[in-house]
Amino acid sequence: MLFLGGGALYAQGIRGKVMSDSGEPLAYASVYIRNLGDGIPSNQNGVYEFRLKPGLYDVLVQFIGYESVLKTVEVRNDWVELDFSLKEQVFGLQEVIVQSGQEDPALTVMRKAISKAKYHRLQVKQYTMQVYLKGTGKLTNAPFFLKKKLKEEGLNLDEAYTTESVSEITVTQPNKVEEKVISIRTSGDNNSASPAPYIGASFYNEKVNEAISPLSRSAFAYYKFTLVGSYYENDVYINKIKVTPRSRGENVFEGYIYIIDELWAIHSLDLQTSLMGFKIRVNQIYAPIEPNVWMPTTHTYNFGGKIFGFEGEYKYLASVRDYHITLNPDLVVEAEIIDEKVQEVPKEAIKFNKRNASLENLADGDKLTRKEFRKMINDYEKESLKQRDDAEVIRETSYKVDSLANKRDISYWDSIRPVQLTMDELKGYKRDDSLAVVEAAKESKSDSVSRAAKRKFNPLEILTGGDYYFGKGVSAGFHTNLAKLSYNTVEGTKVGLSGFVRFREKVKLADSLTTRTRDFVIRPEFRYGFASQQSYGKVDIYRTVSSGVSRIRMGVQGGSYIYQYNNEDPISEFVNAAYTLLFRQNYMKLYEQDFVNGYYRKVVNEAFSFGGEILWAYRRELFNQSDFSYFNKEGESFTPNRPANLEAPPVAFNNHEAFNISLNAVWRPGLKYGIRNERRYPIYTTAPRLSLNYTKGLPNIRGSESSDFDLLEAGIEHKFDFGVSGTLHFNLNAGSFLNRNQVYFMDYKHFGGNRTIFSDMGVASNYRFMDYYRFSTQTEFVGTIVHYQFRKFLLTQLPMLRFTGLKENIFFNYLKTKESPHYMEIGYSLDNLFRFFRIEIGAGFENGNYSTSGIRFGVASFINISMGE
Repeated sequence: MLFLGGGALYAQGIRGKVMSDSGEPLAYASVYIRNLGDGIPSNQNGVYEFRLKPGLYDVLVQFIGYESVLKTVEVRNDWVELDFSLKEQVFGLQEVIVQSGQEDPALTVMRKAISKAKYHRLQVKQYTMQVYLKGTGKLTNAPFFLKKKLKEEGLNLDEAYTTESVSEITVTQPNKVEEKVISIRTSGDNNSASPAPYIGASFYNEKVNEAISPLSRSAFAYYKFTLVGSYYENDVYINKIKVTPRSRGENVFEGYIYIIDELWAIHSLDLQTSLMGFKIRVNQIYAPIEPNVWMPTTHTYNFGGKIFGFEGEYKYLASVRDYHITLNPDLVVEAEIIDEKVQEVPKEAIKFNKRNASLENLADGDKLTRKEFRKMINDYEKESLKQRDDAEVIRETSYKVDSLANKRDISYWDSIRPVQLTMDELKGYKRDDSLAVVEAAKESKSDSVSRAAKRKFNPLEILTGGDYYFGKGVSAGFHTNLAKLSYNTVEGTKVGLSGFVRFREKVKLADSLTTRTRDFVIRPEFRYGFASQQSYGKVDIYRTVSSGVSRIRMGVQGGSYIYQYNNEDPISEFVNAAYTLLFRQNYMKLYEQDFVNGYYRKVVNEAFSFGGEILWAYRRELFNQSDFSYFNKEGESFTPNRPANLEAPPVAFNNHEAFNISLNAVWRPGLKYGIRNERRYPIYTTAPRLSLNYTKGLPNIRGSESSDFDLLEAGIEHKFDFGVSGTLHFNLNAGSFLNRNQVYFMDYKHFGGNRTIFSDMGVASNYRFMDYYRFSTQTEFVGTIVHYQFRKFLLTQLPMLRFTGLKENIFFNYLKTKESPHYMEIGYSLDNLFRFFRIEIGAGFENGNYSTSGIRFGVASFINISMGE
């Protein structure tokens, strides 16, 4: 109670306004009490209010680009009105002898700052801080036909919508962030807000939210640096460095960074970048929390942009105070950094010695070249990481919300808020608080009604899907069956229905974090074709047991059903129906089978899983039963349901029995993890996905025609990020039929073809223009799909296009079987069109000769589904 109400004990302090010497208010200026080591920002109008105990205080006011002002003030038993007028900073340039080819002094400053970036990140072993976060957003424009509707919903243009939170955040090196939200206040709802993503991104890291930091080791490949000037402030010498991207656009910053001379630490920064066409501006002001330890006290972030006719802006202010830091005892020595490119290296300068421990190197190093210093810090970091208990974990976060976080009253916020609200924000709170009262009354009434009655059956949910719970872990429902209404040439108009019955048991294990879940599920499915006048049905009965990341699923399914020859379903029922009815092109090829299939799948952990299955089936070829389409041009007819293939003889489609055994395994060597609220989760992009599959067709089943083959295949898939230069995604698959005494077409190796204008969601999953079954094989094969995304290529040479978030990609796909020609696809695509779409154009070649081409449409590649199991 003392902690929460402490701010209210002070009914005095300092308050006033921070302005420029021309009378303009300075928004979010830093008002820092030097003898307390604490500070607050001014608000958007330059107004501040700081509650203080009676006493003498040294008040330092800072604003980027202006001279700091220091005043001493005595606080008694009332408020002291204290205004500040700041002059624009006057910069002086170091005296240099201008010679031909001489480099800008900024390069020396930045080389030294880059060499010490990791040191400044590691020098504080742990720190705790209290963070006030305020986010204020405005919708400034909307499509004209939606403005009236938005107003009816209570969303008005140019009105402020505000979120505030106060949190305690603890950061522990190298990668742990713990956050406890003390209080939350939002405009009209109870949504939470976390400041950690905004203040946890250090510019001493290689990247800041995927943008290259100006202090990255590779910064000189992305930026040009210019010394604008230097000045003394409170006994420190500060260099103002202009940061200019060598190629403007996304994931690079431009603006200014201020570096403290000799210490080579950040004093403040004013940088901007863009992401997906949205502009992002970052301001940070640092202060000395301990001698030679400067840390940010004020962060401001401005977001703005336009999408689909909607335009808006959002501003975040993060005020950090009450730092408690624990210094790293290994990194207390301040060495003199020498830039060997322009400075003479003294004889006493220490060189990195691999035979000595990194701490010995650092302790002996009074004078070090920047390269030697960087080597020592890198070696120290490697040694420290090796000593961790869990080296596989590369980040760890914890997020907790106090039970009273949403219940603080207005007087609490008035006592703890470090920055006064503007009139727009006050009006927004008043508006939304009154709306929230009305909505809460409605919700309360509806909740009481819903509690009094059980959920009733809704016939429409047979099509749209819905779950019904009967208590004691028993539930039943329907899957989404609307999409099962379709059309194909084998069945004609086709309807389908599927649902489930589930029996679930949950048990909390002794660690109180892990839950063991046991499911017993029955999933029947039915379909009927009106042209074929044939119905099919199957049922899947399985048991799953999951405990933490470990999961086992075993079951049996069987029935009489229809399947595509390629069991990965290369074309969806909906797309096939559209092409069949509108364009008279029937790409889906189907067969039927009576079958029983037993299977077992085990996820050992996120990095390794394996499984197997045993299938008995009697398979039959199917034929077209319907000739209807809306397109009936003379001479155009549907293709037979038997796929055209280079290798398959007619006997490959004979009715037959199959008794197949399959084994498979997936491994991600070197997979890294994160931890969120004490639960580990995999970061799949940190490791390649290796797969191995073996399928055996057993012959002589009951003396009838049956499969007799052995298929072994392996694959590797991975994604490489080359900084902001580009991203490479590849998928390589190879294998061979070791024995092919009798291989029916269902058991051929099929490849992901595509003949429609719709591109697959995964950029490295399927071929773009290849026929679905022409190159299916019973021999050896190798195929690869390669996709590369450029930051700057052809059209994106223009900065105005790069700033819209537009990306350019190229892809190269290859396939070769023993009987097929060398098949290649080469293509180009524009990605992130209107933020969400992708358009591809390319061509296919056989043995170097042109064979096909086309245009494909898909979703933007950043929406790509994760490669996780």
